[in-house]
Amino acid sequence: MPMTTVAAATQRTPSTRWPVPEERRTVTVLFADIVGSTALVDRLDPEDVRALQRAYFDTVARVLHRWNGVVEKYIGDAVMAIFGAPHSDGFDAYRAVRAGLEIQAALDRRPLVAGTALRIRVGVATGEVVVDLAAAVSGGHAAASGAVITTAARLQGYAAPGTVVLCAATARATAGLVELRRLTAVTVAGRVPPVPLWHAAGPLRPPTERHDGPLIGRRRELATARDQLARAVREHSPRWVSLVGPSGSGRSRLLHELTRTLATVDGTPVRWCVAACPPYPDEVLGPVAELLRGIAGIRDTDPPATVRHRLTATLAPLLPPARVAQAVPALERLLASPDGTPAALAGAAVCRDALLRLATDRPLIVAVDDLDRAAPAVSRFLHALFTAATARGLPLAVLSLHQPHRADSVPVAGQRRHRLAVRPLGAMQSGRLLRHLLVRAGQPVSLVDRLLPLVGGRPGHAVAYVRSLVDETDPAAPPVPESVRRAVDAELDRLDGEQRAVLMAAASLGVRFGDAALDRILNWTPGRSGPVLRGLAAAGLLLPRPAGGYAFASPALRRVAAERLPRTLRAAFTRRASEHLEPARSDLAPQPASIAPLEQASLLPLEPTNLVPLQLVEPDPFQLDSDWPTARRPELIRSAPGGRGRGDERPPVPVPILVRAADGSPTPGRRGWPATPGPPGTRRWAVRPTAA
Repeated sequence: MPMTTVAAATQRTPSTRWPVPEERRTVTVLFADIVGSTALVDRLDPEDVRALQRAYFDTVARVLHRWNGVVEKYIGDAVMAIFGAPHSDGFDAYRAVRAGLEIQAALDRRPLVAGTALRIRVGVATGEVVVDLAAAVSGGHAAASGAVITTAARLQGYAAPGTVVLCAATARATAGLVELRRLTAVTVAGRVPPVPLWHAAGPLRPPTERHDGPLIGRRRELATARDQLARAVREHSPRWVSLVGPSGSGRSRLLHELTRTLATVDGTPVRWCVAACPPYPDEVLGPVAELLRGIAGIRDTDPPATVRHRLTATLAPLLPPARVAQAVPALERLLASPDGTPAALAGAAVCRDALLRLATDRPLIVAVDDLDRAAPAVSRFLHALFTAATARGLPLAVLSLHQPHRADSVPVAGQRRHRLAVRPLGAMQSGRLLRHLLVRAGQPVSLVDRLLPLVGGRPGHAVAYVRSLVDETDPAAPPVPESVRRAVDAELDRLDGEQRAVLMAAASLGVRFGDAALDRILNWTPGRSGPVLRGLAAAGLLLPRPAGGYAFASPALRRVAAERLPRTLRAAFTRRASEHLEPARSDLAPQPASIAPLEQASLLPLEPTNLVPLQLVEPDPFQLDSDWPTARRPELIRSAPGGRGRGDERPPVPVPILVRAADGSPTPGRRGWPATPGPPGTRRWAVRPTAA
C-alpha cells in the first residue's frame, strides 16, 4: 500500500521503579485496515489522499485511546493496537471488541473527504506475548512480540468489509458481553486444524448471574449484613454496608442470598433496588438507570409508550400531577442516554427524589454490585441519596459490593457505615463446595483433592476450575482458567512496579519466602523488600507465616505471577537463589543454616530426627504438584526405628527430598516419586514431620 505512514513519536516511560522490564502477558491485539486502499489512492489527488489519511488515522486513534488501547504501530493504512499492556483491567478483550465496533460505526461507508467513503475490516485476537513495558505506549514499535500479532492481522484479512472478526480466545473472553455469531472456520497457513472465527455484532447487557447452589461457609457474613440492614429499617437510621472482597470471593452470591432472605423486617415488607456496574462504563449513569428500571418494572425491550406508562404509574402515588408531568420526560431521557450530560444528571436527581419518597412509604435497600467499576457520578449519586435519607431519618440502607482496592469515601459526620470483609473459605468449606460443583457437573468427586489446593478458598475460582474440567481440561494438571487469569492480571497491574517485581520474584522462590531471599535475587540492598512485603500483606495479597516469612494468599496469584517472568529472568532468579545455598556438614545431622532453603520450601522444621532414609517412605502413586508439594492421600511409612508401622496413616504433608551426594553436599531433589537417581554413593533422605 503506497500510503505514507503517520506515526506518533516513540515515547519511553521511566523504568527506575520497575526492576522487571519485560513480562509475558496475555493481551488482545486489534488490526484495522482499509479495503481496496490501493485503487482508492490511485484515483484521488495527492492532497485528497493526505486529508483522507489524516481523517482516518485521527478517528481510529481517538477511538482506541478512548477504550485504553495502545497504538503499537501504523503499517501503511493498517493500524495495530494492544489492549492489556502495560496495564490490564481484566476486560482487555471486551475493550478491544468495543473499539473495533466503534471504528466501524465511525468510518465504514462514511464520507470523509470530497465524498469519499471507506470500507474497514477489523480483526481481534487474544494470546500470550512478551511485552517491553517501557515501550508499551502509543507509537512504541516492537513493544510486544508473539504469534497473536500475526493471528490478528490474518483475521482482519478474513473479515468481511464492515465487520469485526474474533478468534476463539477473544470470543470466550467476551461471551455474554458481546453478541457473537459463529462463522465458518478458515484454513490458515501453518495452522492445523482450521481456525474457528466469530463475528461481533454488538454489545450486550451483562446477563444476571445465576445462584442456584447452596451457600456454603458464609453464615457469619450473612448474619452480620442482615443485622446491619435490619437495624437501618427498624430504627429508621440509614446505614451504609460495604461487602468487600477480591474477585471470586463470592460477594454477588451473598447479595443474592440477602435479597432472598431479607424480604421483611418485623413483619414489614422491604423493597430491594439492585443494580450492577458494567465491566467498562461507557454510559456513566448506567447503574442509576438500572435502579430506575427496577423500581418501575421496565424491561430493555419495552417500547417508548410502555416506558412512559410505567414511569407515570410509579410516580403518580408519590408526586403531585404537575410534578409527574415534569419528571417523566426527565426520566425518559435518563433511560435513553445515561451518559452524564446535564439532561441525564437532571433525570438522576429525579430518580434520587423518587427513591427517597419510596423509602417514606416502605423500607428500601439500594444495592449496587461491582461499585469499583462505577464512574464517579454513580458514587456521588449514592452519597447524595444516603445523606438525604440520613437527614430525614428514613428506613433506607445502601449496600455496596466492591474489591478491596476501592477506597471508601469519607462519610459525613453522624452517618453509620459498616465494612464487612468477605474472606476466603476454609479448607473444609471449599471441599464441600467443590464436591457439590463436581457432582452437578458430572465430574468425579475424587478430583476434590487435586483442585482444593488451587482454588485458595475463593468460590469463584472453584466454579472456574470445575467449568474448565467440563471444557475437557486435563484434570491431572489443570491450568489457571482464563477468567481467573484475567482477574489476577488486573490484581497485579493495580500494584506499583516494586510490588509487582517482589510478587513475581517471590513466586519463583517456593511456598514460603522472606525479605532476605528476595533482596538477593532482585540484587537489592538488604532490607529494601521488607516494607514492600508488609504493604502486600496489608493489601491481603500475602499472608505472614507464624514461623517467619510470607506465603501467597491466592494460589492463582502465585502461578500467574510466576508465569509472567520471561525464561531468562526466571533462570537468573533461580541461579541467584542457588548461589546462596551454604554447604552442609558431611555427617547425618546437617546444620540448620545449610538446609534453610529447603525448610522454606517445606514449611517443616528440618531437624536431624526428622530425616529418615528415603527407602523407608512408601512411594506415592500420584506425582506431587510442583506448586503444591503435598501428598494427594495419606502416605504409608515402613517400620523403622523411631518410626510408625507400615499400616499407620497420617495426614497429607509436604515431603521435600534431600539428596546427599557422596561428598556430603546436600541438593534439593525432585518433589515427586521416585527420587531422581544419583551417582554411586549417593544417599537419599526424606523429611518426616514431628509429632507436633
